[in-house]
Amino acid sequence: MGREQDIQRIEHLRTLLTRANDAYYSEADPIMADSEFDELLAELTGLEAAWPACAHASSPTRTVGGTLLEGFESADHALPMQSIDNTYTLEDVERWWDRVRAQIDTDAVHLWADPKIDGVALALHYEEGRFVRAMTRGDGARGDIVTAQARRIACIPMTLPRPLTVEVRGEAFIDDATFVTINEDRAKRGEDLFKNARNTTAGTLKSLDTNLVAERGMRFCVHSRGGGDTLGAATWSEFVGACGELGLPTSTLGRRFDTLEPLLAHLSAFADARGELGYAVDGMVVRVDEFALQTSLGSTSKAPRWCVAYKYPAQRQSTTLKKVNWQVGRNGTLTPRAVLAPVEIAGTSVQHATLHNIEEIRRKDIRVGDRVSVEKAGEIIPQVIAPDIEARDGSERVIEPPSTCPICDGAVEPEGPKLYCVNPECPAQLRERITWFAGRGQMNIDGLGERVVDLLVSHELVSHFSDLYALQAQQIAKLDRMGERSAANLVSAIEASKQRGFAAVLSAVGIRQVGRSGARTLAGAFDDWRALADAKCDALAELPDIGPIIASQIVEFFGDHGPGRAMFEALDEAGVLMTREAGAGPPAGDSGVFAGKRVVITGTLEGFDRRGLTADLESRGAQVSSSVSARTDLLIAGAKAGSKLDKARSLGVEVWDEATLLTHLD
Repeated sequence: MGREQDIQRIEHLRTLLTRANDAYYSEADPIMADSEFDELLAELTGLEAAWPACAHASSPTRTVGGTLLEGFESADHALPMQSIDNTYTLEDVERWWDRVRAQIDTDAVHLWADPKIDGVALALHYEEGRFVRAMTRGDGARGDIVTAQARRIACIPMTLPRPLTVEVRGEAFIDDATFVTINEDRAKRGEDLFKNARNTTAGTLKSLDTNLVAERGMRFCVHSRGGGDTLGAATWSEFVGACGELGLPTSTLGRRFDTLEPLLAHLSAFADARGELGYAVDGMVVRVDEFALQTSLGSTSKAPRWCVAYKYPAQRQSTTLKKVNWQVGRNGTLTPRAVLAPVEIAGTSVQHATLHNIEEIRRKDIRVGDRVSVEKAGEIIPQVIAPDIEARDGSERVIEPPSTCPICDGAVEPEGPKLYCVNPECPAQLRERITWFAGRGQMNIDGLGERVVDLLVSHELVSHFSDLYALQAQQIAKLDRMGERSAANLVSAIEASKQRGFAAVLSAVGIRQVGRSGARTLAGAFDDWRALADAKCDALAELPDIGPIIASQIVEFFGDHGPGRAMFEALDEAGVLMTREAGAGPPAGDSGVFAGKRVVITGTLEGFDRRGLTADLESRGAQVSSSVSARTDLLIAGAKAGSKLDKARSLGVEVWDEATLLTHLD
């Protein structure tokens, strides 16, 4: 290819791989196999090397995939939480070893190999021996805080036997037996099966209902160190041993090697053994054992040079694509599911596989009647990798997406590579939407978690949000494992939710692209829901946090063919408060002492609820963060402030006690 074609290919690959990263890390819904991703990434790396003027710091070749999640507080990682370069052959491992040896001037180097669990990376922080925070990888530099979720992982200790300040990183995962049980329960309720344990783990950690973490039996295993105390260790093997002595869950399958040859033999032998572990392992991580040499080798912008992942090949077979069914997921996503001529893969008969989305179908030019290669890499529903174009005889048919929802016959709209049913009360979406509606940060209905929602929906007691407010205690008490006291408490919590306010309702009902910030803006800008429903697109677009795209979504939601008016009318009749909120609206702009300030709250405050104070400060224009850094403008410190106070003082950050805070609040 010439320069112009190469540049076009670079842009295409960047867009595609960025989307694949988001799908894998943020949506827990991969659109391509790891091997395909790495192949395309290698092609992009080569093109960027050939045309260095086209290189860019945001390229997938230089960044860790993933974005931050709406609804979660985020914080900076003390050390970047990088990914690991993948290899797929023993020869690649040898070449990595040759590069390592070329960069160090000692023969006193050892290697360590342990299984690469296919889960979700978490960083756990302990201060003075107490568990204080858990964070996801996020974009590598900054992650989402999932402390409440991690507290429900039974094997993570809340205290260490010694008062250590340390960060350990590892993998959260769900084992095979638990995953099978989860899917069996979903099948009984008529719900879509989860694709694999990793996706289920990621989705569970994204849920604001922390009970799901405990109910789904999530586990954790340390796989690396972060910042803080090294526990007196000079090597990874010593560090992992010290972690085990502290009660942190570690792998017992790691092995240390003095030379490369026995390591390569171990990688080959483990290919068969990994199937007996009882949890998903997609490779082995090989690392230089000595911390000093790790530091010397350093890292690229994306991955450390001192370790590499050896990935085992997925099992792949060829079969015929007979037809495509479109399934409606819990968020309204229409997912194409391939119906295949039965084929044996990894000891099971496979008749269905995911096609990811319509854009992937078009990109790969997959057609009904094609001979297709199907891959099973720990997937319950395997994926179609590619068609065999040379095998076509002209009878194959182009796959067309549905124009209406196959469940409710409602409107279907594209958004990026996906299709969505835009009816928020579509039966296929009902359970998840009610769970979200009731969740913390929305209507905050205590006791109305996923299990109870399933009971209410399956017994046809709830089919709309407003139905919740007509429930009677005697109806609920008859449901499985409820009882009179639980039923009475739930009815009381539902009644209390009527007073949560307009912003909470707007955030809870699922207007597309309207998050908590946008909901607060709308709740402060309109007298009531009817005024919002009558608002014109141009007026909405001028509001902060809204803009023309979200404005058009709101107008459509309340339009003649949208569900909004009937939904809000029913909630209004049920007595749910939906009028202008004095404390809502956009941030205070450039006025006020808190406007534009980055604020951290720490310690115990006698006169404030942490969540309420955060909302108050944000309404005054502050950005409230969980970690102290050089960018922090103000630390509000209560009793027992701890290490954040020490760090703020060392950085010269302004510190207020509770009395000082009170003088600056109206």
